[in-house]
Amino acid sequence: MAAKKETKREKFVRMAEARTIKIISMVRLLGNCSNRLAYEYSDKDVNKIFSAIEGAVSDAKKRFKSAPNGTAQVFSLS
Repeated sequence: MAAKKETKREKFVRMAEARTIKIISMVRLLGNCSNRLAYEYSDKDVNKIFSAIEGAVSDAKKRFKSAPNGTAQVFSLS
């Protein structure tokens, strides 16, 4: 019996869930670096880190909004 071929939607849900979970986990790990007893950093360092993250998120968002079908994609797995 042949295995059921995964649809584009099923593949998207599988990949987006896994990648979103991974990103959230990494952001939480980054938060661990805020412990001033263990690390030394400046406000400039923090601003640089979050500016880079926000830029990457903004770029990814733009890619979804310029989807070929003309509709904005919203993160929802239901």
